[in-house]
Amino acid sequence: MSTVALTGKDTIIIDDRIIADSADGDTGVLEFPNNLFEVKQGKNGNVIYAFNAQGKLANFTLRLIRGSADDKYMMSRIQEAINDPPGFILFQAELFKRTGDGKGNVTSDIYQLPGGIPTKMPAAKENVAGDTEQAVSIYAISFGNSQRSLG
Repeated sequence: MSTVALTGKDTIIIDDRIIADSADGDTGVLEFPNNLFEVKQGKNGNVIYAFNAQGKLANFTLRLIRGSADDKYMMSRIQEAINDPPGFILFQAELFKRTGDGKGNVTSDIYQLPGGIPTKMPAAKENVAGDTEQAVSIYAISFGNSQRSLG
């Protein structure tokens, strides 16, 4: 029998705030830019495996409706970081994905992301040809650690 994955009703929480003003398409994307382990082959076929702590670093991209309450909140947090970098309280985030098996069983896929810092200002554009991207604010946050659990 084949495996089924029904998805939906995912939740993004940043600083205990449920993000509700998501834009279109990929509203939140979590990526891991570094390898978790490095592998090298040596002389005579010997192999070296080394854990790379940089593999736990995570980059998160969040797409919000421009001018929304969540956009204003995120921009206020970036301004806090700019105004007082040493005093900035780092972002805390959780991503909850729900996957069903088609038989009523749901698996929670949870990413816990402590220690986040904004890495870019949201860009802007003006367009007279109906480009909807001009109504989207895109936030980039890097997290110093990550943990995934399935339950």
